[in-house]
Amino acid sequence: MLKVGTVIKIGIADSGVAEPPDKIRTSGLGSCVGVILYDERSKKAGLLHVMLPDSALARSGEINPAKFADTGVSHLIKQMGLPATRLKAKIAGGAQMFQFSTQKDTMRIGPRNVEAVKAELKKLNIPVVSEDTGGSSGRTIEFDPVTYQLSVRTVNVGEKMI
Repeated sequence: MLKVGTVIKIGIADSGVAEPPDKIRTSGLGSCVGVILYDERSKKAGLLHVMLPDSALARSGEINPAKFADTGVSHLIKQMGLPATRLKAKIAGGAQMFQFSTQKDTMRIGPRNVEAVKAELKKLNIPVVSEDTGGSSGRTIEFDPVTYQLSVRTVNVGEKMI
């Protein structure tokens, strides 16, 4: 019997894992960054929807680890139950959605999210295989753990595979 896959949807500041024939998707990537981690041996893939670069920005004592780049990547690796040495990454998002007259670093959330995700992946020795980051438009991404293809649909631009 042929098993029909579903699409696992991940929300903002959330993470999840998919195995074939399922795919995994997140929408609403503006300044947020979607991080795909995948393992070619097990075909397991995880998706993290990062909102902010650093958990030091949390306002309360208890944090949602999936919300921040510095805690989310490790959190997703734990969810996947695989060693980081077997993983590869693809990332998308990190747009600068609004233009500000000030050059303050705090207003550069999208670029800061991308920098923080890359720093965390580098710290864990996980290579970034491909990325579609920056710009000023929102994105929806969907990953297929069989083909390792990440579909990136960008508002007013179209769709591409990375």
